[in-house]
Formats: sequence, structure tokens, C-alpha cells
Amino acid sequence: MRAALRPVLRHVTLASDDLLRDKLYRRLWLSILISAFGGQITMLAIPLTAAVLLHATPSQMGLLTAAEIAPFILFSLPSGVWLDRVRKLPVYVAGELTIALVLITVPAAWALDMLDVRYLYVVGFVIGTVAAVAGTAAQIVLTQIVPRARLVEAHAKNALANSTAEVAGPGIAGALIRLVGAPFALLADAVMLLASVVILRGLKIDEKPGTKIHPHFLPALKEGLGFVWRMRLLVTMAALVGMWQLFHHAAMVVQILFATRELGLNERQIGLCYVGLGVGTVGAGAFGSRISRRLGVGPCLLIGIAICGVGWLQLALAPANSNWGVASFVLMLLCFGLGAVLIFINFLALRQAVTPEPLLGRMTSTMRWLILIPALPGALLGGYLGEHLGLRASLGLGGAGALLLALVGWKFTMLASQRELAAQHVEAA
Repeated sequence: MRAALRPVLRHVTLASDDLLRDKLYRRLWLSILISAFGGQITMLAIPLTAAVLLHATPSQMGLLTAAEIAPFILFSLPSGVWLDRVRKLPVYVAGELTIALVLITVPAAWALDMLDVRYLYVVGFVIGTVAAVAGTAAQIVLTQIVPRARLVEAHAKNALANSTAEVAGPGIAGALIRLVGAPFALLADAVMLLASVVILRGLKIDEKPGTKIHPHFLPALKEGLGFVWRMRLLVTMAALVGMWQLFHHAAMVVQILFATRELGLNERQIGLCYVGLGVGTVGAGAFGSRISRRLGVGPCLLIGIAICGVGWLQLALAPANSNWGVASFVLMLLCFGLGAVLIFINFLALRQAVTPEPLLGRMTSTMRWLILIPALPGALLGGYLGEHLGLRASLGLGGAGALLLALVGWKFTMLASQRELAAQHVEAA
């Protein structure tokens, strides 16, 4: 029997230099995987609660997304200065725990007949605040575990962990939401986040608070902003990915409404459709590192933007209440999964590769702040267009805008020729 299985095991055995053979990274990766499975429930449950149970309008869906984005604009810059002074892992752990606790309040509010769209705005704002602070800390923790030369590989493996959840998670999440209701399904995500906390607390990282940072807040903040401003590559990526976020959020705010009201899908059917998102992210996560090496990190990022645009634009033209419309919805999710992973594994690796360690917190928070400033008006614009011109107008704006953005990036920026990770900018430290 063992002899018969040996050829199969030879193909599934990790290579000797695989990152997952590293105990610290493997533990971090497992935490990401578990948290991602729970995240699939929240990704569907909160908008479905708003759209189906609370009968939210397109404008209210836009405001719900805006509530999640606003903390990035408000807190990203100061949190970056703070993170460069403290240990990042405890912040990451506290963030996971906070989201678990706030999710538990949603079914409690529903059971007490206190849940409305305004309460979901508060929940979204808290989740966004945690993502702005603890999410930045999580990105820096990765750089403390993985050598910079292998960051693209690490981000691709992290994307693969998310992809695995996105293949299996949506169908399970949709069925769970259908069975117990969207508010109570959030309890499952809370449990998974608590499991992630337990795993993260077991990470042993030799992490010391930053000392190479100005003792006063404003000079330290200006140092981080100045570093990004002086780096043409970072400014270019912030502009391109920021505009992509505008088009992404304009299209995203109406996706669930389009599925329920134009295509007539229920919660379980929507969950099954979201498997398409997982297929796209699995493909990009599994082969993204190889694609980047073959095409180059910059071209790969721009191609990802274009793929997302194709997905949104073709959905805007899809027929309503038909099998073709459902297939188009699945294709949109697949394109987004593939495109977004290609964008971010290269975007994250490029910006981390050029940044000295003492500036990682401020660089990360500044870049997240810059790219999410356009997301807020994008979400509001998508909601407005969806309510006044129809849901297809929001999708069309997202698709056409992303395709034009990819073309501009290819023709007029250095990214088309940025084939490898740039060297660290030591002088700025």
C-alpha cells in the first residue's frame, strides 16, 4: 500500500526550501487560513443582513461600505507612527479578538430586536478600525518572519490560504446563513477568530519596540510621509491602486443587491456563486509567484487591474433572471479573485522590499491611507449611481474605469518595465 502511494506522496510533499517548512511561518499561515474561513461568513452575512433582512437601499449599502473604509482615512497615519514604536504581534492578536467580540453583538442585537442599518454602520466602523491598525501590524509581522527576498512567495502563499477558504467557505457560509440566518451565522466567524488568536499567541518572535524613530509624533509622521513622497515607485503604485480601489468599491457596493434583485438568488445560491471568487484566488495564489517571475512584478500588477475591469464590465451587460446572468456573476467573482491577488501580492512585496525596517509601520500605514482615500467616494458614488441610474451603472463605471486605468498605467508609468523587486532604499532610514 505504501509503495502504491509513494508516487502520489512525492507530488504532495513540500520542497525542502518551501516556506511552509518553517515552523513560525507555518503557524502564521494556519492562523490566516482559519481566520479566512470565518471571514467568508462575515463577507456574506453582513451585506445580506443589510440587503435582505433590513431592506437597505443602494445608498445605504454604499454608506455601510464607507463606514468600513473611513477608519483607514482617520487612523492609518497615526497608527503607523505608533506601530513603529511598539511590538506588532500583540496588536495583531488584540485586533482578531476585538473583531470576534463585536461580531457576537450582531446576533444579540437581532435577538433583542435592536438591529438596524445604523447598528451595522457602527459594526463596520469598528471592523474597519481594527483592520486599519491591526491589519498594518499583521503585514509587518510577516516581514519579521520571512526574508525580504521571499516576500512575493510569502504573499502568494497567504493568498493561497485565503483562496482555499474562498473555494470551500462561501458554499458553507451560504448554507449556514440559510439555516440559522445571517446574524447568527456571524457567531461561527467569532469562534474561528478566537481559534486564530490562540494560534497567534503561540508565535515566538524576537520583536523589540522600535528605537530608530523620532521621539515626537509629528516629526515621526512627517518622516514616514516624506519617505513615501520621495519614492517615485511608491507614489505611482499608491495612485494606481488608489484609483483601482475607487472603481472596485463603486462596483462592490451593488454586487449583493444585483445578485438578489436582478438575478433573484437566495443566500445559499449566492454562497455557491462565491466559490468562483475562490477559484480565481486559488489560481492566482498557486501560480502568482511564478507568473510574477515570468512577466515581472509591475506588469503582473497592471494585468490584475485589467482582469478585474473585464469582470465588472461584462456583469454590467449580463441579462437579468437567467442562467447566463448567474454565469456572468460567477465569472465576475472569478475575475476579481484572480485580478485582486495578482495586484496585491506584487504591490505588497514591491513596497516592503524598498522600505527600511524602522519605517515599515509608517510606510505601510501611509500607503494604506493613500490607496483607500479614493475608496470612500467610490463606495458613495457606486451607491448613488445604483439608486438613481441602476445597479448596472455602478458595475459599468467600475469595469470601464479599471480597464482605462490599466492602460494608463502601462503606457505612462514605470511599472510596465518593473520586472523585479527593487532594492531597499537605505538612505531614507
